[in-house]
Amino acid sequence: MDPNTALPGLPAFGPLSPADLAALLWLFLAWLGIGWITENPPRAHPSVTVLMKAYRREWMRQFITRDPRIFDSAILTTLREGTAFFASACLIAVGGGLALIGNTDQLAGVARQFDLGHVPTLKWEIKIVVVLFFVANALLRFVWSHRLFGYCAIIMASVPNEPDDPRAAPLAMQAADINITAAKSFNSGLRCVYFALGALGWLAGPWGLFLATSYVLFISWRREFASHSRRAIMKPVPGETGLLPGKPEGEHPRP
Repeated sequence: MDPNTALPGLPAFGPLSPADLAALLWLFLAWLGIGWITENPPRAHPSVTVLMKAYRREWMRQFITRDPRIFDSAILTTLREGTAFFASACLIAVGGGLALIGNTDQLAGVARQFDLGHVPTLKWEIKIVVVLFFVANALLRFVWSHRLFGYCAIIMASVPNEPDDPRAAPLAMQAADINITAAKSFNSGLRCVYFALGALGWLAGPWGLFLATSYVLFISWRREFASHSRRAIMKPVPGETGLLPGKPEGEHPRP
């Protein structure tokens, strides 16, 4: 079966066949869907992203009494370096993708290897633009995350050294909220990178896009809801109470 063959009852859209449109729709639905369920999971089964929000707030509570605060500074520096690395990588990828749009002849060999027949130049360009959409979106989110972690560092620096100072706790919680927002933007950027890799499956045709998207969706879901790291985070810690969302103080779910 030719992957570019029109599906019965469905019209084509320019160089894109109905199979292409269906696979493209699946790509965007999967991307939006996993992003929504990650940030709004069932209360009884929170995602890793939601679980870590509680630990980020606890970090800032401990930060108030820690002296010296060099350890906290080192953690924040590491987080900023991570966002800067991914932002730089995405910037390079955007430049490479823009250069490839003007030279799609190199992709013709890919079509021959997968026996896809003749693929119009416009169709190659659309495929590259879809990948660039995710990469550019990731770039913007990484840059914003990097800036938010900078805001967090400034607010943390404004927290008084005396734990009993009435300004300490409110400022620390402000820093926690900014930190959580920065992490949310960073995680969103990572999802865009994942689905950009999935969008590359379109080079093998609509079925390649469908399979690649499904694989990325499964990996993303597993890491948030069924991974070993999640089980480790959910393990009860003696003396720690009220960290896990959806559980009253002193109650922890079993691993």
